[in-house]
Amino acid sequence: MDDSVLLQITKAQNRKILYHFTRAKNLNAIAHFDTLFSSYSVQPVYGGERRLKPEHLDYYDLEITINSHLRIADSMIDASTTQKQFRTYLDRHVFFWPTLRDCQKMMATYARREPQEAFAVLAFHAYNLLSKHRTEVKLSKYDSGSSPRFPKHCSYKKSLAMFLPLEEFSLIKNDLVPSTPSQIREVLLEGKMQGVKDLLTAVYVSGNEALALPDSWKQLTKPWSDIEEI
Repeated sequence: MDDSVLLQITKAQNRKILYHFTRAKNLNAIAHFDTLFSSYSVQPVYGGERRLKPEHLDYYDLEITINSHLRIADSMIDASTTQKQFRTYLDRHVFFWPTLRDCQKMMATYARREPQEAFAVLAFHAYNLLSKHRTEVKLSKYDSGSSPRFPKHCSYKKSLAMFLPLEEFSLIKNDLVPSTPSQIREVLLEGKMQGVKDLLTAVYVSGNEALALPDSWKQLTKPWSDIEEI
C-alpha cells in the first residue's frame, strides 16, 4: 500500500489523532504491558455470548475491565452474519475514534451510564499508528458496536463486510464501506497494539485518577476538560 493513502486519510486537521477510550482503572495494565488489548486477548475462552455488564478480569495480577455489549436489534444484522459471529469479531479488535467529536459522543454516553466511573482517553499519532499497523487495521463507515435508534429506517445492515482492510481503502467502493476520509467513523486494530508509549501523544483522565499514572506517562497528561466539551 502506498503511503499516499495514509497521508490522504490523515490530511485533515481534525484527523491527525486517533483516540482510544477506556476506563481509568485499565491504565495501569496498559502502561505495564505497553499494550492495548482486545477483549479476546484477555478473555480468549469467550464464545460470542452477549456481555450484559462489564467484566473485571485478573490478567497476570493486574485488573482489566472489559465493557458490556450494547444491544443491537436483530433487524440490524445482515443474514450473512449471526449476532454471535458479529460480537466475536468485534471482541478481537481494539477500537479507535478518528475524530475528537466521535470520541466525545462515547465519553458522554458512558458518563451518563456510569456517573461514578473514571474514564480515560489515549491520543495517538494517526499516521504513525496506521503506518506501523497497516496490515491489522480495518476501517468502518459506521459505529459498529451500537444500534441506531430507529433500526427499521436504517440504510445498512451490520455484517463482517462493513470492515474494510486499510490496504483496500479507495479501491473498494460500495455503500457499506468508507471511500473517503470523511466517511471513516471507526478504526479497528486486530488483536492487540503493542508499543503504546511510542505512539502516545496525550493522556486525558477524568477525576483524580491521573494522580495514579506511571511516571513515564505523567508528562503526557492533559486536563480532561480539554476534550470534554463538544
